Amino acid sequence: MYRLKQAWDFISENRWIIFQFLFLLYLLVLSWMDIRSRKLSLWLLLAGVPVSVISGIFAADIPAVILTAGGAVGILFLIISRSTGEAFGYGDSILILVMGSFLGFWNILSVLTAAFLLAAVFSAVMMAAKGFTRKSAFPFVPFLTAAYLGGILIGGF
Repeated sequence: MYRLKQAWDFISENRWIIFQFLFLLYLLVLSWMDIRSRKLSLWLLLAGVPVSVISGIFAADIPAVILTAGGAVGILFLIISRSTGEAFGYGDSILILVMGSFLGFWNILSVLTAAFLLAAVFSAVMMAAKGFTRKSAFPFVPFLTAAYLGGILIGGF
């Protein structure tokens, strides 16, 4: 019984870190899918919603209004996806909605800034190496994952 109490105490003290690790695994699976097939499973994308909601209720010390505003960023990206004829994919936008609900408004803005910066550097390098043209497409989820991991490593969230 004592070990069970110790395990429970450990989990409750480190619940945000545990949720961050689970979310990182989720992003790694989605990155692998995006790289391999350039398509994301809607069911797998939506599997992140319960993690987002549960972490928001039990783990994150982020006010609900900030988490909701983070999700609204994803809704904005869904509108952008719709209006551009999916130049920015729906899957990426749904993932940003889930990430925004998980991280909150300010943290999702940080992740997006870093992800777009990483994607821009990658594009510039590929164009310089004559591997890309201005119309080339590439998966974006790995950049979101790298930005999220970077935020964790520098202690941003």
